[in-house]
Amino acid sequence: MDMPPDNPVLSIRHMRGRKSPPSQYSFEVKSFSLLAKASIEKVTSEEFEAGDCKWSLSIYPTGNKRRAGEGHVSIYLALTDPSSLPLDWEVNAIVNFSLYNFQEDEYATTQDASTRRFHVLKTEWGIAKFIDLHTFYDSSNGYLIEDTCVFGAEVFVVKTTNKGDCLSMIKEPATLSHSWKFNNYSIANLDKYESPPFLAGDYKWKIRVYPNGTLEGKGNSISMFLALDTSTLPPNAKLLMDYTVRAKDQIGGHHAEAKACCKFSHSSAAWGSRQLVALAKFKDPGSGFLVGDSCILEAEFRVLGLINPLTGIII
Repeated sequence: MDMPPDNPVLSIRHMRGRKSPPSQYSFEVKSFSLLAKASIEKVTSEEFEAGDCKWSLSIYPTGNKRRAGEGHVSIYLALTDPSSLPLDWEVNAIVNFSLYNFQEDEYATTQDASTRRFHVLKTEWGIAKFIDLHTFYDSSNGYLIEDTCVFGAEVFVVKTTNKGDCLSMIKEPATLSHSWKFNNYSIANLDKYESPPFLAGDYKWKIRVYPNGTLEGKGNSISMFLALDTSTLPPNAKLLMDYTVRAKDQIGGHHAEAKACCKFSHSSAAWGSRQLVALAKFKDPGSGFLVGDSCILEAEFRVLGLINPLTGIII
């Protein structure tokens, strides 16, 4: 497994002493020198919990040689059960290590506020050159007394509400269209009418018309919209689209139309024009919009891309 970079700066020389023990976990090792004599490359602590995650502390008594830690004690923190986390998980945490100094009765503790990123390919982070062996084994320094030492770890998981989206553009999107002949316009007495649903692309749609307008178009214009059937849209997804809605001039071809590029979603499922064409012009027999008390309404559109929330889950 690929390992994250060790911290090349932190070591016992960069620590500060404090009286309080590590807030999350302490790992005492007795007869420490026997680890090296037994050729034990790494000893791992029992599991402990911090920030709703489970961790373990690993000590390399003669250094992590894969990370150029020879001649030192190396220390690492690892997530112990990442399989229990959500798919595509990510954990960001501030990590500090400590080593108890028996003579000073205090804990030499790293002072690092950097956020460490743990994910499926990087479940471990640590310091390859935590303390050099000469300093560590010299009892006058106070870190190893009667062959006993105490390591510690503090893990502060950074909770975040960071959200993101992924826009997947469609190469060469198809142009889709649908026409609806609206009959008996003169006796239309409802505020709103909708065409039968139609399938275009992977989604269902309707053309929606307000014969006497809506909102700022109320009483002065015909309003027309393209409406998405949101039951055909995946949860939290959005469609990036360009569209044209038009009322067709059936005589001279001088159509009234409105164009835009927008996002169709569960919360914004209908787009169009509230003032597509003035009612006076629309009802004028010479304008060509109404022929035989029928009008032709048309929507033309392209689905340019799909927007979904990012799948990575940050804890």
